[in-house]
Amino acid sequence: MGRAASTLMLLLAAWLLAAAPTLARADLTFPTLSGRVVDDARLLQPAARDAITAKLAALEADTGDQVVVVTVTSLQDREIEDYGYQLGRAWGIGQSETDSGVLLIVAPTERKVRIEVGYGLEPVLTDALSSHIIQTQILPPFREGGYQRGIIAGVDAIDAQLRLDPAEAQARAAAIEPAKPELPIGPGIIVALVFLFMFIGLVRASFGGGRRRRGGVGPILVWAAADMLSHSARSSSGFGGSSGGGGFSGFSGGGGSFGGGGASGGW
Repeated sequence: MGRAASTLMLLLAAWLLAAAPTLARADLTFPTLSGRVVDDARLLQPAARDAITAKLAALEADTGDQVVVVTVTSLQDREIEDYGYQLGRAWGIGQSETDSGVLLIVAPTERKVRIEVGYGLEPVLTDALSSHIIQTQILPPFREGGYQRGIIAGVDAIDAQLRLDPAEAQARAAAIEPAKPELPIGPGIIVALVFLFMFIGLVRASFGGGRRRRGGVGPILVWAAADMLSHSARSSSGFGGSSGGGGFSGFSGGGGSFGGGGASGGW
């Protein structure tokens, strides 16, 4: 009975770990990835939207980095950090081989903005630098109602950073005072579950007197949790990129992955 219960606990832990990202976004609906600019909140004039699209297309052609600007009418009662992390993975922004994607997200209803950074660009577009761009380039125009000016300034700053030589870009990013690190909500849920089930396993082992525990469920549980955590953080499984549509020659994400890197701000 003890072994059967331990096996059941392991299977339950594995299922919860695997399902956590999907469950976290089960009640979220995202805009259609219709191009490099998805302006659902109608903050941009057509000429500005087209200019930003052309700039971001040129950036991807020159560097391989994929940047998308999205304005949303609602964050659906989520923190923008959670929404951005889930959106980036749902759309699969960035190339799957390099995870070189960036989202500039503006939510005017909640008065929030976020730069969401893919794994591969975190060394050059750090949390601190992302926050610096938001605070110095995006938020000042936003506070005056100049959403279009702020978005253009943010795009220009991101574009300039990503076009630098990698060594120069990392040096520039390192010179920015780091902000207090934020814990990504998605991975945070998984980490919490890992520790919960490890704790349960230790309690069961203590009541069992340690018999038949050497090399048993404890190490297996740790291995399974670590494997699933790595898979959840590094792959886009369950979050596959959506195909683009409408007038942008089938623009779509390249399967890039996000882990919560970036920064947020409000006005």
